[in-house]
Amino acid sequence: MRKSAVTSGLVLTTGLAVVLTSCASTDGGSYSTEEVTDGTTDIVVVTNPGDGKTLTMAKDSFELIEETDGGSTLAFKDMNGNGELDAWEDWRLDPEERAAALAPQLSADQVSGLMLFSSHERAPGDGLTDAQQEYLSDSYLRNVLYAGGNDIEPVVEWTNEMQAYVETLVSDDEPYIPVNFSSDPRNDAADSYAGASGGVSQWPSSLGMAATFDPDVVEQFGSVASAEYRALGLANALSPQIDLATEPRWLRVNGTFGEEVDLASEMASAYVDGFQGTFDEDGENLGWGTDSVSTVIKHFPGDGVGEGGREAHTNAGKYGVLPGDNLDEHVAPFLAAIDAGGVMTSYSILLDGEGDPAYGNAMGSAYDSERVDILREENGYDGVIVTDWGVTAGGETDPDALIGTSWGADDLTVEERHFEVLKAGVDQFGGNNDIAPIQEAYTMWEAAHEAGDLEQSAEDRWAESGRRILTNLLRVGLYDSAYQDLAVSESVVGNDDFKQAGLDAQHDSLVVLKNNDGTIAEGTTAEDLEDLTVYIPRSFDTGHDGLFGPATYTEGESIDLETAEHYFGTVVTDEAELNDDEEVVSYTAPDLSDVDLVLVGMSNPNNGTNFDSAGLDQETGEFYPLSLQYRPYTADGDSVRKTSISGDTLEDGSKENRSYYGSTSRISNEADLDAFERAVDAVEASGEDIPVVTLLSISNGAVIPTEFEADSDAIVWGSGVSDAAFLDVALGLNEPTGRLPIALPKDMDSVEASLEDVADTTPYVDSEGNSYEFGFGLGADGQPIE
Repeated sequence: MRKSAVTSGLVLTTGLAVVLTSCASTDGGSYSTEEVTDGTTDIVVVTNPGDGKTLTMAKDSFELIEETDGGSTLAFKDMNGNGELDAWEDWRLDPEERAAALAPQLSADQVSGLMLFSSHERAPGDGLTDAQQEYLSDSYLRNVLYAGGNDIEPVVEWTNEMQAYVETLVSDDEPYIPVNFSSDPRNDAADSYAGASGGVSQWPSSLGMAATFDPDVVEQFGSVASAEYRALGLANALSPQIDLATEPRWLRVNGTFGEEVDLASEMASAYVDGFQGTFDEDGENLGWGTDSVSTVIKHFPGDGVGEGGREAHTNAGKYGVLPGDNLDEHVAPFLAAIDAGGVMTSYSILLDGEGDPAYGNAMGSAYDSERVDILREENGYDGVIVTDWGVTAGGETDPDALIGTSWGADDLTVEERHFEVLKAGVDQFGGNNDIAPIQEAYTMWEAAHEAGDLEQSAEDRWAESGRRILTNLLRVGLYDSAYQDLAVSESVVGNDDFKQAGLDAQHDSLVVLKNNDGTIAEGTTAEDLEDLTVYIPRSFDTGHDGLFGPATYTEGESIDLETAEHYFGTVVTDEAELNDDEEVVSYTAPDLSDVDLVLVGMSNPNNGTNFDSAGLDQETGEFYPLSLQYRPYTADGDSVRKTSISGDTLEDGSKENRSYYGSTSRISNEADLDAFERAVDAVEASGEDIPVVTLLSISNGAVIPTEFEADSDAIVWGSGVSDAAFLDVALGLNEPTGRLPIALPKDMDSVEASLEDVADTTPYVDSEGNSYEFGFGLGADGQPIE
């Protein structure tokens, strides 16, 4: 196993309290205190002797309680102001025991607030907003999703300030609850999070990490990313996404660990261990501690089975289908990672191959007790279950919601939806800042209990969820120390050791699919490249209209020129003719007579994003196919379903047909293939034998290579990696070790013939006779890696 970068000697923990422990002696028999500041919040640090916990709190917030233990005087925070050491305040006890002691003491409103999980929040840079103070105080919200960048100073100041603010809200009847900040994945090298100011270390996407076939890489990533999260004040990860990628057209394939159940299960388990663990100097995982970040595995029981690959964030893809009756394989990665602190439910209405509900009802997973019971009853899971964002919004009774995914519950009121989700056994509501619907659900629950319809009282049901949620807060040490030291955070986030570990993983994740006649030369050095002239074509993407606005047009070199110029003596590109809207009319390739190498960057065919209703024309109501080829694809083959498995029940009692038979795809970056063909034509026109190397970047679904493979001398596949990492491998500076975590399909007919819930797509066989199947990749010698 690789030694964790967290234990490289740079820093063993990231929390302010632990770092400041060195400022006070722990050799004596009594605790000590010290005041520090981040420039906005004044913080008291309490250092207990020996192995005692270091505590932090805002100045003038809590009093300390002293206890004598084994001759030492220990300090504890009096977080309810009663002058006594309650069990939940005693850091010597296990988190589970503390949570069980505290949950019954919380008011119904406090637990209702814990059930809220905020919409996407950002650090404003000038203190808490009025809206943030309101949901913290009036709605008792404590689970905040941070969706901003990685500029360290404003983030640390904001998280510290919010922690200090909630300490002021404590009363005799309502004990203290710290804020639990969460994040979606933010370390993907091809994502905007990683490139933000003060950026975190950059790693491959989950699909890219799966291409390493090495769970140790994933565990190392978890240990590094969790250190960076904690340095930013984040203690909960809304990841990993461990849906099986059995449907190659699905728009979220890059967030998965691939199509194969055993590999995905190993990677999911390693991810959870890396994030939730605390590592000693020898790299041994000691379990929960101050470096831990609780994980939320998603989207249970697997959301990668949308009919035709359509995505469940919008009405276009609200149905998942199981024509292969293969749900057990999709559930398996979740059971492998069941130690996760949280599980997020999927959006989809799940149907069997006949179009009937696969489980209890034709509703999203959060409403289906039978799917929840796979976790709770069949596998004894007692962690937090949270809905995906917006499942109680939208529909007939909430038509003004920006994002509404109440699939199957559209006719229920927002309050009734909360009630039904809680009845199913779910604990938290993603994307809801408002306590009112949960308060109403409490009233509904108590009425149903008094009527004999529900055995459990509302008080007990709320305390049950409260205990689960509090357990995670206590496991990561938020009750003892919720603050960060700015100077330490700046030394941790994106430090050199972490960046190097991420770059190494990017290199290991890249897959060489083709290397004709040693185009990628083994043992190349930087000096071999510095006098070369290289041509990189340009391309554009017209984008897609979506929920957040009209399509965005993008244009530029297919590989970043500034990056390429670090490798080569000269880099040339196309001349572009633009119209008045700054959009490309035509490109002209340069004369390649003096060019030594052609590098073409290609992204997977762009069908749109989660929020673009990809596969459904919102104006006409026409369904159209998602495609894995650049040129227009008309779905009129024998394997295309003329009648869909899924469909709404219409007013006349008939079933909607969601088939796209006879319709044509709508790819927005067909220009990528134009760029490739323009480069090939320019090589032929030059009369020179110039190698063409294709860098294939996968940002969601897989891609069919039939349109460009034969004319490529070499092809390198990657997911979530930087252009620099791509070039390092494509130029032979780093040895290729990656293998495909998903098969690349032969053609769209093979995709249509496959089943959404089964990894059964026929792989492409290239002009060298290699099959681009799961596990394929070439080594430095040009031979398949065993």
